[in-house]
Amino acid sequence: MRHRRVGKTLDRSSDARRALLRGLATSVILYEHVDTTLAKAKAVRPFVEKLITKGKQKDLAHRRALLAVLHTESAVNKLLEEIGPRYATRPGGYTRIIKLNPRQGDGAAMAQIQLVK
Repeated sequence: MRHRRVGKTLDRSSDARRALLRGLATSVILYEHVDTTLAKAKAVRPFVEKLITKGKQKDLAHRRALLAVLHTESAVNKLLEEIGPRYATRPGGYTRIIKLNPRQGDGAAMAQIQLVK
């Protein structure tokens, strides 16, 4: 039974799932929108929201916490320099998920996750 288990496994081991979410979060921060499957978009959304909340405060502790999660230093810099100040007064809801047409090959539900302007 899955009582009190939060999040989706995405049919991966925990290490592979963690790497997938880190990569998707890095891409969302760098490019500000990513096309992916609906399940992955829903899984990465709270992950990105928490990173942006950390990025709103520009101190060494938050920089190191972001560096431990994101793959590239350029993503951390963009989060602290551009995205954090952009959402300084916004209390949450930094991302939106837009459903797209199903994928051509296998019919998987596709979505675009993007940062709200």
